[in-house]
Amino acid sequence: MKDYIIHHEWKIVEEGFEPELNRISESLFSIGNGKMGQRANFEERYSGETLNGTYVAGIYYPDKTRVGWWKNGYPEYFAKIINSTNWIGIRIKINGEELDLARVKVLSFARELDMQHGLLSRRFVAELKNGNQVEVSSHRFVSIAATEIGAIRYTVKALNFEGTIQVIPFLDADVVNEDSNYDEKFWTEVSRAVGGAEGYITVETLKTEFQVCTGMWFQLLKHGEKVDTKISNRNKEKYVEASQDVGVNVGDEIVVEKFSATVSSLYFEKEELVEKAKEVIDIAAEAGFDALFESHKNLWLSKWETSDIKIEGDVAAQQGIRFNIFQLNQTYTGEDERLNIGPKGFTGEKYGGVTYWDTEAYCLPFYLSTAPQTVAKNLLVYRHKHLQKAIENAEKLGFKNGAALYPMVTINGEECHNEWEITFEEVHRNGAIAYAIYDYVNYTGDKEYLAPTGFEVLLGISRFWSQRVNWSVAKQKYVMLGVTGPNEYENNVNNNFHTSYMAVWTLKYTLEVIEYLKIEYPFFYEELVQKWKFNELTETAHWQEIIDKMYFPRDEELGVYLQQDGFLDKDLTPVAELSEQDLPINQKWSWDRILRSPYIKQADTLQSLYLFQENFSIEDIKRHFDFYEPLTVHESSLSPCVHSILAAKIGYQEKSYEMYLRTARLDLDDYNNDTEDGLHITSMGGTWMSFVMAFGGMRVTNGKLTFNPFIPKSWLSYAFKINFGGAQLEVKKESGVFCIINHSGVKVPVTIWGTEHEIAGNTKMEFKR
Repeated sequence: MKDYIIHHEWKIVEEGFEPELNRISESLFSIGNGKMGQRANFEERYSGETLNGTYVAGIYYPDKTRVGWWKNGYPEYFAKIINSTNWIGIRIKINGEELDLARVKVLSFARELDMQHGLLSRRFVAELKNGNQVEVSSHRFVSIAATEIGAIRYTVKALNFEGTIQVIPFLDADVVNEDSNYDEKFWTEVSRAVGGAEGYITVETLKTEFQVCTGMWFQLLKHGEKVDTKISNRNKEKYVEASQDVGVNVGDEIVVEKFSATVSSLYFEKEELVEKAKEVIDIAAEAGFDALFESHKNLWLSKWETSDIKIEGDVAAQQGIRFNIFQLNQTYTGEDERLNIGPKGFTGEKYGGVTYWDTEAYCLPFYLSTAPQTVAKNLLVYRHKHLQKAIENAEKLGFKNGAALYPMVTINGEECHNEWEITFEEVHRNGAIAYAIYDYVNYTGDKEYLAPTGFEVLLGISRFWSQRVNWSVAKQKYVMLGVTGPNEYENNVNNNFHTSYMAVWTLKYTLEVIEYLKIEYPFFYEELVQKWKFNELTETAHWQEIIDKMYFPRDEELGVYLQQDGFLDKDLTPVAELSEQDLPINQKWSWDRILRSPYIKQADTLQSLYLFQENFSIEDIKRHFDFYEPLTVHESSLSPCVHSILAAKIGYQEKSYEMYLRTARLDLDDYNNDTEDGLHITSMGGTWMSFVMAFGGMRVTNGKLTFNPFIPKSWLSYAFKINFGGAQLEVKKESGVFCIINHSGVKVPVTIWGTEHEIAGNTKMEFKR
């Protein structure tokens, strides 16, 4: 665990330059706008340890799979959102010596991310080997108002010298991916051009043949006036630069303003890309840095209006939740149904930047509550568009009749994950996608989504579950063999409770949806029956038999469902009794030892209890929590949030706060020693859930809001906002008082601490307890 980020309500602040922490900071200070994003690399040259990363949404490379033992059904590739053209580069030479923070004496250094306005800033003073001292400040943003534009204002001040400062803005497309399976470079050059202050590079991905054109334009200012000295140009394969010299005296300050354009063939015809990039550059140059930032800033302020969470009395917790919300908002905007949310977003290469079940399980609730309805809906549309691919994925594994298995990892609907125990066996992901449909409909009331979109996905998934189980003569029950649950420290187990529970729930929900469609859309439903060759009588009868006769491992003496068959055969020594030298076990133990241990990576059985709290009594949840949480090492970023919510449910308020703080500051404090690889974007959705569902006690049951709030002892108050049923609600809690303000004219029925109320439009209601 690290503790070098200074606590601040609205900013991420680093003071002092420690090279060994630089890659962590590059992740923490990342910026993006839903269409592209970038790690917080330095503009000037840096020869120290760094992970350069500029990422363009939807642009990927199918990196050929690399495994030691090929198995039938393995995907041919692992899709990766790849490192793209570096547009931020501004090399600086002081009297001929290049500025490089790895090779100079850093006298002072500070980096700051203003989350309220979406601005990355940096300031440092450095002494070069020639004795020249410079003060540098930079300000950078990726516009969320004009999503093709990036802007930099870079200032250099001569502190103790006179002479020449050489400024060299450049574009570099000769980039690599650190995680390339075969050390390949994934781009080929299509064209390049540079002249004066302007330059363009167009590159194309191997295999997928996406094209991206990146443009730049810059101007150099001194004493507020544009510098008109000669601009020299140089170019080589995948690289263009401009160079301009300016003379300075002691105390002189020069300002470099650089604008970039990034356009891709995802949105424009290939032959138009250079022209479109020029148009964007012209717009940016004419508007200027301040005007571009003003529109960008105002749009960020409007995002905070609907998604902010306020905490009074705990700056660390306040910084943590806002950091999570900021990253979620700049990773996904919901404007393009072809895009989704990678576990690392635009902050690193790990996991390839592609889609996992994390989106449905952990991110969807945030967008449901804080963004326009279409944003969350497009996450579901993304999966529906990939339904045929999910059917093909299932066919590769031997499933038939339209059974659909959604991939563990994907960008275009094809499975691209190649660890057999996950690719073939972690099938509970299908349940998460089915639950997301229920979650969306239950929250928004948009039942029209079920006809046909939701139903078609549910049908494919239900057909998969009905074929994935088999009848056990010995047990006289249906069983689910050879699976891996959310706890990936257990592989190839039989009858994982969560997987089986999700299967049964999906079948039940699909039957409910069928009855709804038969009543509300009878003719449309008949068309769907014909389209999908759905033998309703035979198939639903089989589903009902599975529902009635599914086997769930359980120990009656303990009163708990077992994570899987044989779980009690393990040595159930609690995590608390392990030596510190054993933790984290994923870095200290062999995989064989982990698999034989009882230790749980993340919520597994408890995942079901979290999703379906209404199906279990408080006593049931408490027994299961008391049994499983002491065995949980929380070595998945997705673990603390679920435990925080359940701990609040059963009255373990201190535990709930402990787990919340861990998920909220997971990256800021580098809990898992892996922030240098990128941020845990999808777990940030879990952080939001843990706040609203744990402290706010918010659930939506049968389309109605329920709150059972509490406030951590160290806090004075908290407040959050949600959209629900066409209303905009502000929820506040302080000691002894719970308040809901309805900022709309729509009345909203709510249940507070078990009592039903109605919040009239444009009113405020207080509840004391």
